[in-house]
Amino acid sequence: MGRVPIVNENYWRVIEAARRDLHHSLVQNNNNSAPILLRLAFHDAVNYDASTGRGGANGSVRFTQELSRPPNKGIENAVRFCEQIKRRHPDITYADLYQLAGIVAVEVTGGPAIDFVPGRADADAPDEDNIPNPRGGSDHLRNVFYRMGLNDKDIVVLSGAHALGGAHKDRSGFEGNFTRNPLKFDNSYFVELLRGDTPGLVKFPTDKALLTDSRFRPFVELYARDQRAFFRDYADSHKKLSELGFNYQGSNMYEDDRCYEEVDQCAKPYGVVNDGRCPGQYGYAQPYSSGNGCCPGYC
Repeated sequence: MGRVPIVNENYWRVIEAARRDLHHSLVQNNNNSAPILLRLAFHDAVNYDASTGRGGANGSVRFTQELSRPPNKGIENAVRFCEQIKRRHPDITYADLYQLAGIVAVEVTGGPAIDFVPGRADADAPDEDNIPNPRGGSDHLRNVFYRMGLNDKDIVVLSGAHALGGAHKDRSGFEGNFTRNPLKFDNSYFVELLRGDTPGLVKFPTDKALLTDSRFRPFVELYARDQRAFFRDYADSHKKLSELGFNYQGSNMYEDDRCYEEVDQCAKPYGVVNDGRCPGQYGYAQPYSSGNGCCPGYC
């Protein structure tokens, strides 16, 4: 594993600057890059294996070996997009940058705000190939998502990300958009699923499996009629996906995989005192008032 960033006030500044830069760059190109950035974030995370702890949101998708795999065709465009941000903010890890890019892509296209916790380490080698096959059925979906430690609701609600973008024959073997407005993040993916085949729109076998499976379909019906429920559940599940393989260690706890002995091991995320301050709404802002090396309520 590569460098583990120290999540202190300076790193939070880097994150917020990168977020603004991503937002500005997307708006500048009319959000046309939003779908591929969301795909980048997903494909970097979905190699996670909960049984071994390997893979996950670690930036490994940037390696040529991963980019050359058929399921990742086209993602090199997103990697190049992010490389411009990385050059301006070199301290951000690729792992954090790719997940932040996916979150910003959802937000600028009208989707929900998604909580982002920084601190992911960059992989120094490619991960195994465990990308879902769009031609699979419900059993395949469960095999892939259960391997990651996710559940049926996660499977359905994360499929709603197909609201953005479309399929390309040279990448997936399918051609067309999933919804009528592929640059708007909303619940129209589920509405179109229930509507059935629509000329000009595409549905993967994995999409259709959400309708035929008795445990998946109730979620489809819920999200089709209630966008607020979809946004709420999507934000939760996207956060889970973005943190696969990510063990947050708190500010000033780890650097290059070495633990600072003076930091109390009971510290929880955001709970370690940073330069005399504890976490506020945006990074470290609240005055430190505890006497045990941890922020109030965290240890």
